[in-house]
Amino acid sequence: MTGETTVKEDEWPREKKWRQLYTRSVKVRRAQQLGFEYPRLNDREMVQAEVLHVLFVCTMNKWRSPTAERIYARHPLLACRSAGTSSKARRRIGVGDIRWADLIVVMEDKHCNRIAADFGEELRHKEILVLGLEDRFKFMDPELIEELRSALDPLLLVED
Repeated sequence: MTGETTVKEDEWPREKKWRQLYTRSVKVRRAQQLGFEYPRLNDREMVQAEVLHVLFVCTMNKWRSPTAERIYARHPLLACRSAGTSSKARRRIGVGDIRWADLIVVMEDKHCNRIAADFGEELRHKEILVLGLEDRFKFMDPELIEELRSALDPLLLVED
């Protein structure tokens, strides 16, 4: 006996909540490191698996983040949500939102600071993008839409 331990395939907790932590490419790489093959997907499943989960955050979840969610909601390679940092927000950000998101887009620095204070450990492997859009817009304001598109389209690789 060489001292090596073998793990039976049936006993191995294959998923290990990876859906909440990593994108598919990271999962495949990690599976290879662990010595097993990550399940193969057909083309349709692959497109669904490679969708980028984007969480838009503002203070009250009334104007800026819902506008961003609405503009990108129909893009086939993006899954979008919006939330607010305030306790009075229409939809308040939670740990489930943080785990779900591949990218967190906040409107102001104060949102980034608030999220970091509330969810510090959950943000370990998350990318946060600060847009610097002040709270002076209404829902679906044309100027807001233009600001969001000019900032986000190049980053999200969105084509018209």
